Amino acid sequence: MSSPIEQTTAPDPELAPLALDASARVIPSWEDPFAEAVTRPLGGALGEHAAVGRHWFWSPVRVGLLLAVIALMLSWFGKGSCIQQYQDGSGANQLDWRAGRPYVAMCYTDIVPLYSAEKLSDAGAFPYATSWIDNPGTANARVRYMEYPVLTGVFQWANAKLTNVWLSLSNSGWLPTGLPVAIYFDITAVWLALAWVVTVWATSRTHRRRPWDALLVAISPIVLVHAFTNFDAIATAFTATGLLAWARKKPVLAGVLLGIGGAAKLYPLFLLLPLLVLCLRAGKMRVWSYTAVSAVGTWAVINLPFALFLRTGWEEFFRLNTSRPMDPDSLYNVFSYFSGWTGFDGVLLRGQTPTWLNIVTGGLFIVLCAGIGYVALTAARRPRLGQLCFLIVAAFLLTSKVWSPQYSLWLVPLAALAIPRWRPLLAWMVIDALVWAPRMFYYLGVDHKGLPEGWFLGTVVVRDLAVIALCVLIIREIYRPATDLVRVAGDDDPAGGFLDGAPDRFVLGARARGPARARDVTVS
Repeated sequence: MSSPIEQTTAPDPELAPLALDASARVIPSWEDPFAEAVTRPLGGALGEHAAVGRHWFWSPVRVGLLLAVIALMLSWFGKGSCIQQYQDGSGANQLDWRAGRPYVAMCYTDIVPLYSAEKLSDAGAFPYATSWIDNPGTANARVRYMEYPVLTGVFQWANAKLTNVWLSLSNSGWLPTGLPVAIYFDITAVWLALAWVVTVWATSRTHRRRPWDALLVAISPIVLVHAFTNFDAIATAFTATGLLAWARKKPVLAGVLLGIGGAAKLYPLFLLLPLLVLCLRAGKMRVWSYTAVSAVGTWAVINLPFALFLRTGWEEFFRLNTSRPMDPDSLYNVFSYFSGWTGFDGVLLRGQTPTWLNIVTGGLFIVLCAGIGYVALTAARRPRLGQLCFLIVAAFLLTSKVWSPQYSLWLVPLAALAIPRWRPLLAWMVIDALVWAPRMFYYLGVDHKGLPEGWFLGTVVVRDLAVIALCVLIIREIYRPATDLVRVAGDDDPAGGFLDGAPDRFVLGARARGPARARDVTVS
């Protein structure tokens, strides 16, 4: 008797055309014990003779989008405490951040304080043109500009302008009113929610036979906590759609989308590295060049006007990231705290650039990139694109001197593509999300009944170990493709586009292989 997984790879040709693709879906409750256990309260795993893909409306993609909307709604309620207001002694409404409310309620979001800190609330302000003085009248005073990449900065400015429009209409009685910062947060949250919905949709469409894996993106605990912590959902949307375009063999469109994402956060451009190694191995360098040139060109076109005409403000993002010391949740700070080590540069003054720390973090990232490239070129079977994308972004986060909590959103869609195993992925996501609680109480301060730094850093170590464990699991599946659920189900590289099923042309220490086929995977 054939297994359920084998049945999904051989659809019955007599089924109606509408159900042909649906019958080829991989069913998580058949291949993943944890997913099967989750379905028990709902009646158990899908039946062997169940009619798949026959419902007139509900599909895996639409179910995923619905769950994403519910998760985003819960995420908004989680941040809602931070836009509450109160009346001061003069009867004016003020934002209620008294008594450490953002930390006690664990609702902190960068969106709220940046509205005034980045001068977005000023009527005539424009990012990268407007400056202000930090710490005026002190030795640490310095001129500051918008600290985010161009697309993210313009996104914030556009939402501030929409806030002004809303306030104008509310003053005319057409719309309800509120504190400007609360309106700004809500408008921003709408766009970020839409961006995450696009992320879920694109992820579900990238692996056509595995649409249910996108549920891991839709209901991720990391999304519940960090969807509205910062603006990173913009970059995840362009990254996910860029990977989808590559999977559909549209290299120029993929490059354009990755370039736009890189103008919001730099990490989407890192994905050109795994594409380079895989295309080198498959002899698809011309296709890679289309994507790379269009990505870098798109990033340059977006950035060039600001670099030419607002250069000082445009450089603020790069200056800030160069001069930043090791953040509290970096591995360097963890080691420094528990060992008493003063860092590669010793004790630095405020604003002083940590030169050696920058060199070490950059060097370690390059070393890990080289190691990932070695794995990709020496594995007996070419790794899948999703696997290398996760590894490269995880390598950057682990070696970086900054791992802001919302950066974990970058990994969520990549993890669903790289290793669609529900139990380890949900375990990591829960751990990562729970780090938020000790982080907030650490920021509250011991003097206000918060947590000592050591407790917070301990949870950071657990999170990093969870990410490292996923990396080890991915590398194991690269070298042992018989343990890779995607390939056991009969696929080669659904996200690979031109790489899917392509023969090898360049391999280190092994003979080039012919076209990959499902039968190349033997299950022990």
